[in-house]
Amino acid sequence: MTSHSLARSLSRRLMLGLLASQVALPMLAGGVQAAGLDEIKKRGLIVATEDDFRPFEFVKDGRPTGFDNELIEDLRKSAPFEIKQEILPWTGILAGVSTGKYDAAITAVIITKERKQSLDFTSPIADATHYYVKRKDDKSISSIKDLSGKTVGVQAGSALLGRLPELAAMLEKQGGKLGKVVEYTSYPEAYQDLALGRVDYVVNTVINLQTLVAEKPIFEVGQAVSGQSYPAWAVAKDNKELLAFLNEFIAKEKASGRFAELQKKWFGEAFPNLPVAFEPEF
Repeated sequence: MTSHSLARSLSRRLMLGLLASQVALPMLAGGVQAAGLDEIKKRGLIVATEDDFRPFEFVKDGRPTGFDNELIEDLRKSAPFEIKQEILPWTGILAGVSTGKYDAAITAVIITKERKQSLDFTSPIADATHYYVKRKDDKSISSIKDLSGKTVGVQAGSALLGRLPELAAMLEKQGGKLGKVVEYTSYPEAYQDLALGRVDYVVNTVINLQTLVAEKPIFEVGQAVSGQSYPAWAVAKDNKELLAFLNEFIAKEKASGRFAELQKKWFGEAFPNLPVAFEPEF
């Protein structure tokens, strides 16, 4: 893996994402109109990216870099208008897009039913399916059925917490049950407790956990504990012109091989079978 500290930044984003979407909904109901392409062509496209979400976006030596920032540079070369980038903490990104402050969130926003109430999403940009991670020396866990009754760590208020019922259903089919759930403010705290044996396993996204294991080989990634889950870029609800423009750009990047090249560079692998669109169940 090329990236580091993904666990810290993803944890912050997931916790605050739910709050941001909840704040956005009542504000959007006030009748805010997202800018169409005609307006964007006159004043430029305003995109929001996060300040520290490795490997998707982060600032190094005073310059923005990472998967999404490299794509923004490609977008600048091909777009018929100026790209104005706002780099900010995750907290205000989704609410800012849904209310028209920013035109698009060019970051890895996990697609959920709740977020789709105020946002529309581009084609997925990676795989965010949820997996479990355990201590490598813990021989009591070798498959999902072994998670029965064990203590799981997950971030409070996250999309991952909301999908734990999927794991509970998997365990019930095998005669088991979901054990105690411990919620954490941030994932580094959860990983620390996992290392100390205070929890038996932690649930997070596959890219996050692959990065964690590459940096800390005391851990080992297990199997998927959710159905498919994907991150994508976001625009305000029903901003169809802008959504079509961004989807066309993504499609061209994929067709040229550039998308896979950047995925391999920043994630350690490409995801060639991403869906064109995704309708979440949760």
